Amino acid sequence: MTERISFQGEPGANSHIAAHAAYPNLEPLPCASFEDAFAAVGEGQARYAMIPVENSVAGRVADVHHLIPESGLYIVGERFVPIRHQLLGLKDATLEGLTHVRSHPQALGQCRKQLRDLGVIAVKTADTAGAAREIAELGDPKIGALASSLAADIYGLQVLKADIADAAHNTTRFLVFSREQQNAPAGNGRCMTSFVFRVRNVPAALYKALGGFATNGVNMTKIESYIEGGAFSAAMFFCEVEGHPEETNVKLALEELAFFSSSLDILGVYPADPFRTASGAR
Repeated sequence: MTERISFQGEPGANSHIAAHAAYPNLEPLPCASFEDAFAAVGEGQARYAMIPVENSVAGRVADVHHLIPESGLYIVGERFVPIRHQLLGLKDATLEGLTHVRSHPQALGQCRKQLRDLGVIAVKTADTAGAAREIAELGDPKIGALASSLAADIYGLQVLKADIADAAHNTTRFLVFSREQQNAPAGNGRCMTSFVFRVRNVPAALYKALGGFATNGVNMTKIESYIEGGAFSAAMFFCEVEGHPEETNVKLALEELAFFSSSLDILGVYPADPFRTASGAR
């Protein structure tokens, strides 16, 4: 297995920063898309993939939850990363001279108010670091980019305005994926369990399937629905709960879920990031 970690984006992307912070000894592997980042692990080009799934300002990362069950990979960790967006420009650019700012839609959304106050036009790109590279190549001082300080260093840009996110709590949650299952042991600290299930196509199926989590005192931190294979008859659900499947209350809740579901697959059991305790994150 190649000692690399894949991520979506170009060098200097926030996913690159998250990957290096979590696994500094692994070589970063930039990928053009989330699909490519997942495939790199599935095909043995990388040991792990670092994938953003949600942000405290902009919400869920589009398309990722559809790709997770299809990837065939296992979740082995999570990472909460504070996001610090820098407004970058060429060395001869000025803040007052900007007319357009390029970046990933998530970054533009997280800085919407400040960009509006600056009176610039937001232009969507594939990722933040790619936007930094593009403006360096274009050489137009009227065009800026939202990206990281690392991207500024890589592409020879200056920071025109630092830390311009609209919310100080701007944080992105990443999940780490592996080709091999690496479930955390029970009784060794706070754990998270991620799984997907399909309810039976009967009245109140979802209500009955989830009832066991309430009666057994299991905290469900996420539930996302999506349609699989174009069929509208029964939805698939991606869920996360606090706890380990070997803990009695979680075990009982999952057994009740399985009884009312036509399929149930555990995607990963992994240590909760300490950020959850420090910030009260759920």
